[in-house]
Amino acid sequence: MAAEIVNPRSESTTDHTGGEGGAEPLDSFDPAFALHRGGKMAVQATVPVRDKDDLSLAYTPGVAKVCSAIAEQPELVHDYTWKSSVVAVVTDGTAVLGLGDIGPEASLPVMEGKAILFKQFGGVDAVPIALNCTDVDEIIETVVRLAPSFGGVNLEDISAPRCFEIERKLQERLDIPVFHDDQHGTAVVTLAALRNAARLSGRALGELRAVISGAGAAGVAIAKMLVEAGIGDVAVADRKGVVTADRDDLTPVKRELAGFTNKAGITGSLEAALAGADVFIGVSGGTVPEDAVASMAKGAFVFAMANPNPEVHPEVAHKYAAVVATGRSDFPNQINNVLAFPGIFAGALQVRASRITEGMKLAAAEALASVVGDDLAADYVIPSPFDERVAPAVTAAVAAAARAEGVARR
Repeated sequence: MAAEIVNPRSESTTDHTGGEGGAEPLDSFDPAFALHRGGKMAVQATVPVRDKDDLSLAYTPGVAKVCSAIAEQPELVHDYTWKSSVVAVVTDGTAVLGLGDIGPEASLPVMEGKAILFKQFGGVDAVPIALNCTDVDEIIETVVRLAPSFGGVNLEDISAPRCFEIERKLQERLDIPVFHDDQHGTAVVTLAALRNAARLSGRALGELRAVISGAGAAGVAIAKMLVEAGIGDVAVADRKGVVTADRDDLTPVKRELAGFTNKAGITGSLEAALAGADVFIGVSGGTVPEDAVASMAKGAFVFAMANPNPEVHPEVAHKYAAVVATGRSDFPNQINNVLAFPGIFAGALQVRASRITEGMKLAAAEALASVVGDDLAADYVIPSPFDERVAPAVTAAVAAAARAEGVARR
């Protein structure tokens, strides 16, 4: 079986109204509801079942031969089922887009969307799984029990700091890739864009000092990846200011973060940290005062990625910055996770990787940056999600890195 992108407009006549007393259906006046009616995906058979002979091969008695062979040689499951080409998209609905903790049912439209992006941009089948539990151990146990059906697990929209522990413990217990996209997908695309911004300005990453607004899932992952990639320095600020080791209010994750960031020893507010900084990366929301942006180094880069309202509006950012990126599709240089996760999983599944390593993520960022090539410009430091070169480039780079790092099994 394979997940298929289909016309989402079902023939269902169920009247999902926007109010009481027989009000007009929501999709009668809002195209988003019209598109979502009946869901955005379905399942389609990849083999015919036209007659009794087909039925006897696809199901009983023919299927018993395949089951018995897998029981004797478990690795055959990759060859004779869809396991090696399907990902579980798992959430508990606690950190959905900009909506927050809206619960598992309300998260399903986003998880369906994620699944069709896997298929559209990476050729990877994906199944949305919204869990009606938020306890860390319950989530881990549930996913472990579901894992035999899948070749990988994409964790999605699970709130921090729980998401860090869930990902770590799942990867310890499973021999398939576990990837929290809100962390690592964002980090990969951010690094790719920053590599190209640096190249455009004739600087190396090692010459840049970055400031990240937000110490949640994305902020922590971006900081880790920038350090792995050789950034000159990076400081991370949360609501209480720059994360430093001398603060007594740090979670274990932030305490670890303080240990490998902020070599310059900056203290105080985000605004204070921005003075003279080369890079601003926003993954927190809120608004950065214009005078703080003006205090950054000449030729700075502003990546204001909060949606729908960037921390620094592009009109303001362009007054002071050489390169401006956002998370929105209506401005140039969109930092969009869809540039990363389909190809990352496609590459990992292609070689039956047991995990997604730091090297594989760095390779994905480098491949993504290279797609821009000689067309590099201030308004083009990252390719469009619709650039057909993206997924193959990322897939190939991730597969090669998996082999080089010894986590590939074919």
